[in-house]
Amino acid sequence: MEQLKVFYDRTGNTLTVWFGAPEDEYVCEETGDEVILMKDRQGHVIGFEKLNFSVATVPKELRVDVETIGA
Repeated sequence: MEQLKVFYDRTGNTLTVWFGAPEDEYVCEETGDEVILMKDRQGHVIGFEKLNFSVATVPKELRVDVETIGA
């Protein structure tokens, strides 16, 4: 079973989401939209971080749908 790890840093106002193993992070790439992609050695995206994220802008109920696609 795959796990999705979500972390909110209230002090830094960042939301970090991992759908791979954080310890496999090799390089980060900024997209220019205040989003940073974390990649493994093969260049696969294993997580992302949203900068300047505030829970004050999120509705009381937040629904997130996750879909996995097998190769």
